[in-house]
Amino acid sequence: MKMTGSQILIECLKEQGVDTIFGYPGGAVLNIYDELYRHQDEITHILPSHEQGAAHAADGYARSTGKVGVCIATSGPGATNLVTGIATAYMDSVAMVAITGNVSVDLLGKDSFQEVDIAGITMPITKHNFIVKDVNDLAHTIRRAFHIAQKGRPGPVLVDIAKDVTANKTDYTKEEIKPIEVTNHTIKEEDINAAIKMIEKAKKPVIILGGGANISDSQKEIVEFVKKVNAPVVDTLMAKGAFPATDPLYMGMVGMHGTKTANLSVTKCDLLITIGARFSDRVTGNAKRFARNAKIIQIDVDPAEINKNVETKQAIIGDIKEVLKVLNKKLEQQDHTDWVELAMEKKAKYPLKYNKDILTGPYILEKLHELTNGDAIISTGVGQHQMWAAQYYKYKNPRSFITSGGLGTMGFGLGASIGAQVGNPDKQVVNIDGDGCFRMTLNELATASRYNIPIIQIVMNNCVLGMVRQWQTLFYGERYSQTTLPNNVDFVKLAEALSVKAYRISKKEEVEDILKKALQADGPVLIDCVIDSDDKVWPMVAPGAAIDEVFSEEDLENRTK
Repeated sequence: MKMTGSQILIECLKEQGVDTIFGYPGGAVLNIYDELYRHQDEITHILPSHEQGAAHAADGYARSTGKVGVCIATSGPGATNLVTGIATAYMDSVAMVAITGNVSVDLLGKDSFQEVDIAGITMPITKHNFIVKDVNDLAHTIRRAFHIAQKGRPGPVLVDIAKDVTANKTDYTKEEIKPIEVTNHTIKEEDINAAIKMIEKAKKPVIILGGGANISDSQKEIVEFVKKVNAPVVDTLMAKGAFPATDPLYMGMVGMHGTKTANLSVTKCDLLITIGARFSDRVTGNAKRFARNAKIIQIDVDPAEINKNVETKQAIIGDIKEVLKVLNKKLEQQDHTDWVELAMEKKAKYPLKYNKDILTGPYILEKLHELTNGDAIISTGVGQHQMWAAQYYKYKNPRSFITSGGLGTMGFGLGASIGAQVGNPDKQVVNIDGDGCFRMTLNELATASRYNIPIIQIVMNNCVLGMVRQWQTLFYGERYSQTTLPNNVDFVKLAEALSVKAYRISKKEEVEDILKKALQADGPVLIDCVIDSDDKVWPMVAPGAAIDEVFSEEDLENRTK
């Protein structure tokens, strides 16, 4: 059957099970949008306020559902507005297909109106990208893009389509989509056996979970493995929810703002079993002194991560879920009772602390956890509020913490929360932002309002760029260069102007009542939380220090006495 390129594109998206698209129309994609008009009952389209919001929404949709997120933008500035969102997805290994229009083939390379080399621009921040100049290549390219986005380590793929391709006709044959093999790598029995021997010899093992633990949807296998090894568990920012934070073996997050117990456990262990972690500098601190007493077993789907940042004694390449199934079958029950009890004692000795006399971010997060029973999907921007959300909300479900860990994209959370809510209509989605992050992308609140997407937008409003200011306080002699934000925006009135219900919290006593009202609302809600500008994230590891040199506010005060 002959079809136009636009018809073929939509049919291919339906083949892939796409039911939601986040996008913004324009001249180069008008043919695509004309075809979408005919499929409104099959594909939901969300129109954001800005193309960056479309990319972040597709990202949040993908992270929270495990499906491929899809975004569309027109040529030129429409395409370039996707770039930050694509880079965010790339750094955190998120399966996304970004579709951009471009000028017609005969106008390419002639500095035509709204022409830009988006394939060249995005080459370093995509798993792969395609330029489609012939309608006969379109169906194969779309199918290939989805395959690449999902196979092995996930990531974004860009498909740039010349406008005349979407109008030209060719034959289309529907294809049945086969399940994608996660990886080409066969799990080697000798690697499994070597790892088991190391586990059996270990006296003080620790298990560290990274983002791959969430991506692989292997919580069941992880819990079984942890119980078999009988070892303390720590996680990175991207692994929240892969192992329940309420489990007694959980020691907290590791790294720059990790718990003292987690950081000390990693430093003192004799075996570090790493599941889907890439050893980012925010996790390792001084990499030469990271886990310096331990041999490291690294389980990862991507061989490029092995020995990249730290030295690995034994690697197991393969899909985490499948690797753990094999390990769980072959590994006998281990007993590390004394080591586990020591870790638990340290956990009790070094709890996370904050000022309970005033309204703080940690208090709001603890209360939110209590009222949602840890079942909400939490998204964040980047900064102090992000760390508080990681520390004080106890995640028990996979894919329930949506944050920009690799690129550190301020303003990511609101768009991501919209995507997560659209993908999970039966879940409560809450975006935690600082006022700095919220100012960057607050226009997407209009999107939530337009579609009545029932997210809760919490703004930790301290009138400063909190995390940068914290560094200026601790390491730059309190020289607060350009980190004070003017208190000239009334976020409550702004939300109300967008037909969004809004509340302001300025006292601890107001938190529970207002959170309950927000949780019972049937549309989007904004909560402006007025907190102290000097509130900090504790504990902390100084730049260049080893993670066992983690210090608290109390430690800092004792040093200066």
